[in-house]
Amino acid sequence: MIEFIRNLEYKNPYFAWLLMFIPLLLLIYGLSIYLRNRNLSRFGDIKLIGRLMPLASKYRGWVKISTVCTAILFFTFALMQPRLGQVIAEVKSKGAEVIIALDVSNSMLATDFSPSRLERSKLAIARLVEALKEDRIGLIVFAGDAYVQLPVTTDYMSAKSFLNAINTGIVSRQGTDMSKAIALAMKSFSSQSENSRAMIIITDGENQEGNPVEMAEIAHRDGITVHTVGIGSTDGAPIIFADGSMLKDKSGEIVMSRLDQNTLKLVASAGGGTATVASQSDLGLNSIIQNIKDMEKKELLSTEFRSYYEYFHIPLTLALLLLVLDVFILERKNRILQNFSIFKTQF
Repeated sequence: MIEFIRNLEYKNPYFAWLLMFIPLLLLIYGLSIYLRNRNLSRFGDIKLIGRLMPLASKYRGWVKISTVCTAILFFTFALMQPRLGQVIAEVKSKGAEVIIALDVSNSMLATDFSPSRLERSKLAIARLVEALKEDRIGLIVFAGDAYVQLPVTTDYMSAKSFLNAINTGIVSRQGTDMSKAIALAMKSFSSQSENSRAMIIITDGENQEGNPVEMAEIAHRDGITVHTVGIGSTDGAPIIFADGSMLKDKSGEIVMSRLDQNTLKLVASAGGGTATVASQSDLGLNSIIQNIKDMEKKELLSTEFRSYYEYFHIPLTLALLLLVLDVFILERKNRILQNFSIFKTQF
């Protein structure tokens, strides 16, 4: 039992502050008893007065207040929602695996797309997630380096949650290295998704490093279809940081970030996918979504669904039972039962 209680975790631990009322109630009740006895002592000896009040009980009041305090204890634990462990359920689905690689370099802060290229991309990805049904989705962020933000999963709620946390500071090394993102995606697909893999790269393509075209060819030979979505304008736009300042070059001129459409076309062509350019009204994902739906669907086994065993109902039930019991506990002795004792000895 001790080990079981020790392993419990609480969904709402901040309700524990309610426990401070327990010693406070006991202190207030003890003080009231002390003041009552002190006032009674003015009229005579406390023991003699006690004999004159045979129905008065010395302990029933403490039993009642202890019952209420214990009920508060259990009720607080119920509010904290104790739970134990995680249950991992295997879920079978038939679909494709889609990994989205999102550029988080500083150039994605350009404002030719409102409120910025990055925020507009996140909104479009959220819509893409809603359009997917049984497909598994993963998320990679990249700039000068690439990192897995979310492994491939069918948990679309988690995908949206991880998406909201993305910003340009999530990757410390600046730049735009699509080749690293493609290489990381190749390692992130599961072995069971062969011939049903797709990668969507959302970027402005500016300041390109590495050799993304060659890497896209390698990925395509590995059964991965590489799509690109170019976001930005060829006219360019300034890069505005959160504090309102603009990115400037060494000479003090404002840097204008421009879309490198040609590189994105070459990458998509090498990856066997499609290259689209985002517009103000549409990020151009509709054709890519249709392409993914037309892909060969594989039966995928997912173990991403997690839930907890909830135990809040146990302390809640105990608290309610104690409150009901408190109603039947009287502070005065029962006139009928006061002389009854199972331990009384007959002489």
